[in-house]
Amino acid sequence: MSKHFTPPARGQKVTVRRSIRREPVPLAKKPEPRSDEVETLMGMAGVLSVTAAMVALIVGIAWVTYSRFDPAAAAEAKRFAQCYNWNGPNCVIDGDTIQVNHEVVEIAGLEAPRINGSRCEAERTRGIQAAVRLADLLNGGAVSVSAPIRDPSGREVRNVKVKGEDVRFAMLEAELARQPGSISRKWC
Repeated sequence: MSKHFTPPARGQKVTVRRSIRREPVPLAKKPEPRSDEVETLMGMAGVLSVTAAMVALIVGIAWVTYSRFDPAAAAEAKRFAQCYNWNGPNCVIDGDTIQVNHEVVEIAGLEAPRINGSRCEAERTRGIQAAVRLADLLNGGAVSVSAPIRDPSGREVRNVKVKGEDVRFAMLEAELARQPGSISRKWC
């Protein structure tokens, strides 16, 4: 309920209430400005703390990354196996064709019996023998593959070496492959 103001009747004395006056609350003292030397030192301390945090983060990530490196897994990935049962980047398709880093490479100077698309069981058997021997050769050391070249029949082929030795000569010597265009030996 609100109270309405009614003016005093004539001749009545009006009393005015006086409020209690309080002393003003003193304001907080303003901090004194820092000197240039202090500002410089504080800035350098901030930069150094951020740098230290970044270095700690980088070292932590490097340690986690390095500790997860598995030499056995890295060696297994470089290994050559048979392509029909291997998902790695390197494998042997047949006695004269390999896959290196998921790229098909035909070996220069070789013609090996086919495994898939063979004309007889003897060719298929010799093709499997050639593929197994080629995988053994390739797993014998560091493998190097040359740039692509064209052979006389127009195929894009590459020279493949293990520890600096051409695998073509080892396959020809083992009589598991022949030189392209040679009819000296039939597979069937």
